Amino acid sequence: MEAKELISYKGVDICHEDVTVLSSVDLRVSQGDFIYLLGKVGSGKSSFIKSLYAELRIEAGEARIFDYDLRKIKRTQIPFLRRKIGIIFQDFQLLPDRNVFDNLAFVLKATGWKNKEAIENQVLQVLQQVNMQKQAKRWPHQLSGGEQQRIAIARALLNSPELILADEPTGNLDGENGNELISLLYEIHKAGTAVIIATHNLRWVENFPGRVFHCITERMKEDTAEQETEDDQPTPSSEIEEINVPVEELPKVVADLNAEIGDDTTAESPDETPKTDEN
Repeated sequence: MEAKELISYKGVDICHEDVTVLSSVDLRVSQGDFIYLLGKVGSGKSSFIKSLYAELRIEAGEARIFDYDLRKIKRTQIPFLRRKIGIIFQDFQLLPDRNVFDNLAFVLKATGWKNKEAIENQVLQVLQQVNMQKQAKRWPHQLSGGEQQRIAIARALLNSPELILADEPTGNLDGENGNELISLLYEIHKAGTAVIIATHNLRWVENFPGRVFHCITERMKEDTAEQETEDDQPTPSSEIEEINVPVEELPKVVADLNAEIGDDTTAESPDETPKTDEN
């Protein structure tokens, strides 16, 4: 079964404060995709991500996400769009005046959940998913950076989104915690959730393969260097078409080939009897 398409951008221009950040963006994202956006600071990675949840407007082209047309989306529709997306920020953005459980419960209440038991069950479920259920009653300042980012992932999973956006999620983490975080996101993608990660760390691409887009000079292009088509592959000798020539025509074929390579040698017909010196 073909994967469900979640995002479709065709010839899209993305602007920030009247400055074009990315132009002519073409991209399709399907359910379960794992995508990297690579580029330097200011190359447009964050702007692209913000355009997906209508933080930045699309100025040109066709842009659809889920069932929303981002060129025509109404302000009243934006909260409903954002409920379908899980967003992970570099700086965690946990509320310091609430413990872990209440941080997550607050998000559910803000997105329309009302049943207390259902909220509790959902919070505990996502905490278990990121292996942080034992930290439910801790405060953000009592957690390490890696633990805070795991809570941020749990928060992104609360409404069972089809798409997770992660903007430099390992920027404030050391190598070990960063690796664990990307590994967790990779497992989430394998379960069917599409994940888009903006990063400048090439190591993640090597350890956790996915589609790669480069943001350079207002462009966002997919890396297809390793996606050779069959036409690009050399033809194995076993697949070279066999040339069938009748035996009686071989002398003429050989003569023609010799002529092409500059050989004046004339081939003798296999039917001719060599002449001998009668003297």
